[in-house]
Amino acid sequence: MKLAILALALALALSACAVLGPREADKSPPEPDSPLARQSATTAVAGKTAQTSHAAAAQPAAALPDEEYRIGPSDLLEISVFQVKELDRTVRVNSRGLISLPLLGAVSAAGLSATELEDQIAAKLKEDYLQDPQVSVFIKEFTSQRVTIEGQVEKAGIYPIAGNTTTLLQALAIAGGVKELAEDSVSIFRLADAGKRQLLEFDIARIRAGAVTDPTLKNNDIVVVGKDASRSFVKNLTDTLRGFIGFGTVR
Repeated sequence: MKLAILALALALALSACAVLGPREADKSPPEPDSPLARQSATTAVAGKTAQTSHAAAAQPAAALPDEEYRIGPSDLLEISVFQVKELDRTVRVNSRGLISLPLLGAVSAAGLSATELEDQIAAKLKEDYLQDPQVSVFIKEFTSQRVTIEGQVEKAGIYPIAGNTTTLLQALAIAGGVKELAEDSVSIFRLADAGKRQLLEFDIARIRAGAVTDPTLKNNDIVVVGKDASRSFVKNLTDTLRGFIGFGTVR
């Protein structure tokens, strides 16, 4: 009885592989002037064009230049003015995006890069106090950056990231890693111009193998890990067969 059940299980598994696997095409070439030959040539050209278009669309997404980090509430800034120690300060951006500095009072910092804030402080100091101030801004703590991770991960949620230094694989590790049925393709939805979301896709298997660079995440990125349909089918089939065989052994 057990041998019969195991044989049935093997037959079902082989049938599943046959369903999932691609069907082998007829290898005999069609006649050069036949309608089938013309249709095959048209299909090949269309497929090549679609593949080229897809690659052209995907390439800029993977090669997007890193933007400067934008200061946000709760970030800790270290500000220094060359040869004017009295103006050096370590300040935290408040909930309104402001910092308080000697002589200048409240200064808006949220939404600016470190370079832009340096220029703004220098311009204000130059107006009434210093002839040619040289201001440096160093971001000591990045606390305003968040990413959302969902889908086939162990702990989906919203996680803080450290400026422009957290990579995709690091973020997935923070979320507890991917589940057994996760597919290798991971989607990142990123805010672009006019508040629209840009879709970026990365293959984490290729990233782990070192074939492509591990991309850096940015504030408000949404990372989605999908479910691999073929892996899910095989697992469900295996679980069903395992349960059936276990049921058959009960006396």
